[in-house]
Amino acid sequence: MEEWIITLVEFLKQFSYLGVAIALTLEFVPAEVVLPLAGYWVYEGDMSFWLVVLAGALGGTFGPLTLYALGRFGGRPFLLKYGKYLFIKEAQIQKADDFFTKYGGIVAFTGRFVPGVRTLISIPCGMAKMNVWVFSIYTFIAMFPITALYVFLGVQLGPRWKDVGSLANQYLLPVAVGLVIIIFLYVMWKKRVVIFRVTRK
Repeated sequence: MEEWIITLVEFLKQFSYLGVAIALTLEFVPAEVVLPLAGYWVYEGDMSFWLVVLAGALGGTFGPLTLYALGRFGGRPFLLKYGKYLFIKEAQIQKADDFFTKYGGIVAFTGRFVPGVRTLISIPCGMAKMNVWVFSIYTFIAMFPITALYVFLGVQLGPRWKDVGSLANQYLLPVAVGLVIIIFLYVMWKKRVVIFRVTRK
């Protein structure tokens, strides 16, 4: 399966950055394969690092909208019945659903950093009818650093780009925790500023 995916991604390379974006919109094509390979292309001098990251982040935002739509308009019964044709297993749906229930809407952001949840977290977001613009913004903000990390490691490892997947996962969760803390502190700061302004009046 992996070799077939690599062949597909290499075929899409002829479309340059658009090809990278298209590859990432196909949810059955793992970003863990596409992005390190694109990093190898940067290593070879065929592409620009930041344009690959932008293309990958955009593709990684449009792709999850497919699963979001399936969750929103099809719901659990549809996914349980037809999910197998999309390589979606019931256990994966349940895992993503449990993660969403536990952490709420912010999972559209943090879920992207968690292996085993990353891809299918879009489904419970859709089933909960989360605002599509909020979902897309959270997804893009998460996908940008993830894309940059995978492409960067692909550049650094060069011909050994296939080793990136296992290496990257150990960095993603700490990054997510750090970003959530920063967002939390920012929100608290904004609330404090608002309260201060109100009390002054």
